[in-house]
Amino acid sequence: MNESHPDRIEKKVLLRSPRSRVWRALTDSAEFGHWFGVKFDTPFAPGRAMHGVLVGTAVDATVAAAQQAYAGWPFDITIDRIEPERLFSFRWHPFAGERDFDYTKEPTTLVVFELEEVTGGVLLTITESGFEGIPLERRAVAFTGNEQGWDMMVGVIEKHVTAGHPEKAVPGR
Repeated sequence: MNESHPDRIEKKVLLRSPRSRVWRALTDSAEFGHWFGVKFDTPFAPGRAMHGVLVGTAVDATVAAAQQAYAGWPFDITIDRIEPERLFSFRWHPFAGERDFDYTKEPTTLVVFELEEVTGGVLLTITESGFEGIPLERRAVAFTGNEQGWDMMVGVIEKHVTAGHPEKAVPGR
């Protein structure tokens, strides 16, 4: 499922994995990095500014190939909230794809991962909002780039949390 609003990207995926498994994939910094394609050296904690390096996902070869052009680039996020097995959020500079551009002068967007127990598994909703604060000359590119990126990443996390259990994957992004 895919709902997009001018300031907001929302993706939903039904995962046939235990809630604790999905939660670990989202909030353990090493495991998050494994599927998302980033290497972090410290654990996630609310308020913590995280500096990582893009390395490419270890879960999906097609997505890893798309990420290859950005290998070694810095990946900075600030952890916003961690509400155990319900909500994880962070702030970042969306579609920060120019190496020599100083994104720190721009506002960030908020990425929220919400988990909900539903019949047949866990509904993961990923929402990114705050695009109205991005400078107009970059806003459409950032929105479109991140919308396409989230389309890929819902598939990657689905593969990751159901690895070894392909019968558990549920289509319906």
